Amino acid sequence: MRFEADTEIGADAERVWAVLVDVERWPEWTASVTRAERGEPGPLAVGATARLTQPKLRPAVWRVVELTEGREFTWASDVSGVHTRGEHRLLPLPDGRTRVDVAIDQAGPLAGLIGRLYGGLLRRYVRLEADGLRSRCERS
Repeated sequence: MRFEADTEIGADAERVWAVLVDVERWPEWTASVTRAERGEPGPLAVGATARLTQPKLRPAVWRVVELTEGREFTWASDVSGVHTRGEHRLLPLPDGRTRVDVAIDQAGPLAGLIGRLYGGLLRRYVRLEADGLRSRCERS
């Protein structure tokens, strides 16, 4: 199952990227995350981890599996028979704005059931993340 949201942000990709990869500050700008703790210091990189606490979901540890500096990162979490990938992509636009695509992709033996039970919540969370990122980046 896949859940997606996108938005255009009135800020350049460098600014958006800086906010996006500062994972520990996500609770400041998205209601979909109440606590975020990095597993190690330093910049976000392949192999880096973060523990996210989200309303109505169990805390989960996410590990970065792909990262193109300044453009995109994907992280993954495995919980209770479901492999979840969270994708974050930036596309600089000609006018200095940035398009952001956020997605959650789930697979595994329980993905269908989880999608039916939590699909509405997950759709809401990717929307909150995209909109919150836009608000934070345009405010500063």
